[in-house]
Amino acid sequence: MKNYFVFLLLLLTSASYGQVLRKRTTLLMGGRFDITIVAKDSLTAEQNIDTCIKEITRIEYLISDWKPETQVSEINRNAGIKPVKVDREVFELTQRALKLSQETDGAFDISFAAMEKIWKFDGSMTAMPSPEAIKKSMAKVGYHNIILDSLNSTIFLKLKGMKIGFGALGEGYAGDRCRTLMQAKGIKAGIINATGDMATWGVQPNGEPWNIGITNPFQPDTIFAVVKLHNSAIVTSGSYQKHVLLNGKRYAHIINPKTGYPATGLISVSITGPSAELANGFSTSMMALGKGKALAFIKHYPAYQYILITDKGRVIASKRLGVKAKKLNNNPLKSDPELDTM
Repeated sequence: MKNYFVFLLLLLTSASYGQVLRKRTTLLMGGRFDITIVAKDSLTAEQNIDTCIKEITRIEYLISDWKPETQVSEINRNAGIKPVKVDREVFELTQRALKLSQETDGAFDISFAAMEKIWKFDGSMTAMPSPEAIKKSMAKVGYHNIILDSLNSTIFLKLKGMKIGFGALGEGYAGDRCRTLMQAKGIKAGIINATGDMATWGVQPNGEPWNIGITNPFQPDTIFAVVKLHNSAIVTSGSYQKHVLLNGKRYAHIINPKTGYPATGLISVSITGPSAELANGFSTSMMALGKGKALAFIKHYPAYQYILITDKGRVIASKRLGVKAKKLNNNPLKSDPELDTM
């Protein structure tokens, strides 16, 4: 699950800088989008918010697998039957998803959409699923069975019943696209908060960078650190709101598509970097990888920085973020968590 950040800014016109800030909230792609634009006047800001909404809606009608008319739904309907020709945009998004699957050794997988939901995180689950049940639920999952034909721009799912979904990339992609579109139109600053995937550019009307508060997963109504951003994205994946305790062990709602078992060890992963799409993919896959493999993985991407929080309360953060993280108090799992900046 992606988590909303605390968005700390001045929602006022700044006469000294000759800029106004306008924000609008809407529901798109199955989630909440907060679109904030800084422009020379209110009319320009509102018109460009309209442009962003139009672009997000366009993307929604390309890739949302719950809408029957989208190209992704057409791919899923033809699983095991025939390849489906798609727009180059959809093809390249799928290419990037498969590249991430390869680099994470399957900890990220868009074919996870086909997994039968045998794990319950609504309080009704009292026992572990059997290994046989987990194996059966994974029968249609496997990015190796997604066949791309670049020459013809087609996507084919080899197994009947397979599905792909862009829930872990699509919103970030939409945020990136809106940011690029706004910059091309000369809009100097803004934030696209795409269901928790935040793409920022420029600065606030008062000249300050955007201040993004990171939620304390053990006290979700508080923040424990603030990240200052401009021309960067930030995404957090976390399990502190949806999990289950079985046999004294905590299991997150984020399932490792390679194993069929929930992620353990990390309770929150925040990633900052150039792309909200990649930051989303990284945060999701790192939750599944666990601390050790996650740290080894992200070091291959020096443009991206991280804040990891373990379920024991340990905070591990990139030095370059400059985050003044505090020890996480009132932690039910560990009374004196350790802070580690790397």
